[in-house]
Amino acid sequence: MTPPKDIQLIGNELALLWEDGSETYILAPVLRAASPSAETAGERDILGVLHGGEHGKDYSQVRIESWQFVGNYAIRFKFSDGHATGLYSYELLKRLGDQ
Repeated sequence: MTPPKDIQLIGNELALLWEDGSETYILAPVLRAASPSAETAGERDILGVLHGGEHGKDYSQVRIESWQFVGNYAIRFKFSDGHATGLYSYELLKRLGDQ
């Protein structure tokens, strides 16, 4: 998947314009809660048991402060709560906008 053609922050909502002309909109708290980082999502051990994570945490006041492209496959966002370790693939961003 190709990177977004344009990214803008509209209030507390992330807007992405894709090469095919489609648009994706994701509220900052939704984006933060969906972070694929081990800090947020937790990690599974070899037996499949989930360890850690921040399930059920309230992100309603979190805002997006900045972002940077990582390679040609993902974006790293920095949030107002200090979180900046999740790498959001373009596919994940597209899926979050479809929900």
